[in-house]
This record gives sequence, structure tokens and C-alpha cells, in this order.
Amino acid sequence: MAVDLGMKVLIVDDYPTMLKVLRSLLRQLKFTDITEASNAKDALETLREGGFGLVISDWNMEPMSGYELLQEVRADEKLRDLPFVLVTAESTTEKVIAAKQAGVSNYIIKPYTAETLKTKLVSVLGEF
Repeated sequence: MAVDLGMKVLIVDDYPTMLKVLRSLLRQLKFTDITEASNAKDALETLREGGFGLVISDWNMEPMSGYELLQEVRADEKLRDLPFVLVTAESTTEKVIAAKQAGVSNYIIKPYTAETLKTKLVSVLGEF
């Protein structure tokens, strides 16, 4: 089944420049419906409004991290199966293992390119 490039994608980062970069990369990959949240708490509220097909969240945010957001999403019956990609500058084995145990769909290490993003998203969503 083809990936719906019109699906609602939520991108979460507390750094406005990173939101712009990620939005631009997603547009290059032909995603059209992109919503932004500047913190995990707002992201969770937005997700609970429904209709999203993918979340891409930064890990390091305050007061709630992307990892904690992932845990909240996985604990929510309505959101549990939502594809969730964490983005981080840290690639320690402990972090990767923790994210996998928490149910992350995939993991992207900064800095990354549109090609890297596409490869990670294909592994989560399928070919597009």
C-alpha cells in the first residue's frame, strides 16, 4: 500500500530553526500536511485531537522530553500504534535501547539530510 503523503504529520521541537529545517525536508519528500508543536505538552494535546499519521519529535526538550512524549503516546490507547520517530544529537547505546524499549518506531541522529529522513521514514511507513 502506498504511503499517504497527505497524512497529518506532527513535528515537535523546542528550537524554531529545527522545526523550519524539518518542515522543509518533509516538503522535499512531498509531505503536505505538517503541524508544528514547540513542546511535548502541546504536542500531546494536539495528538489527542486525532487524525495524525506520524510524529517526529526531538528528544531533548524541557520540561517534557520527546522520550517522555513517546511514553505518553504509547500509554494512550488511541495513540498507541502511531508511528513515532525520535530525533536526537546523542547516539549512545543506552538512549537507543531506552527508545526501542519505549516503543519508538525509528531514531534519527542529527545532523541529517532529506535522504536520511526518507530512509528512516520508509522503514516506518513503507515505500513512497
